Amino acid sequence: MKKILTNEQQAIKQQFQAHIDAEMRGDLDTTLSTMTADPHLNNIPTLIGGIGQEAVRSFYSKLIPVNKFFPADTEMVPVSQTIDQNQLVDELIFKFTHNTEIGWMLPNIAPTGKRVEIPLVVIVGFKDGKVTHEHIYWDQASVLLQIGMLDATGLPVYGMETAARMEEIRGLEKI
Repeated sequence: MKKILTNEQQAIKQQFQAHIDAEMRGDLDTTLSTMTADPHLNNIPTLIGGIGQEAVRSFYSKLIPVNKFFPADTEMVPVSQTIDQNQLVDELIFKFTHNTEIGWMLPNIAPTGKRVEIPLVVIVGFKDGKVTHEHIYWDQASVLLQIGMLDATGLPVYGMETAARMEEIRGLEKI
């Protein structure tokens, strides 16, 4: 069943896509132009981001120009998306090879060359058509396990199995 979005919801979806595209291109000015004058970012497991325009600019300026934001082979597989008049929630499977430092997810951790696949949730707020905030959630234990920095012996922690299960469920939910 295809969802029919209102014009307002479609505008939110397009603005967020423009924001992501600018991040992936490494375009700092365009990334910031998609945001309000007083945004905030919070990558929950690492507490990395910023509160306020200068802190958000600083966050992006340290990562985007030096390619520490997304590895070249990053793939974002959509699972679900919910949009209302002020917020977008993306549930996705985030896939990449850890071949560069990823400053927001694996700060100060040298590339391991390992493949990582994890479920990830992004909650994005909007005001007047611009991004006000991003709250990004993922299972850091799963990431650390997949890059070989965590021994899961005796722990209820899983690696790529979490993404595989999400892909399996994603396939079941398609109508």
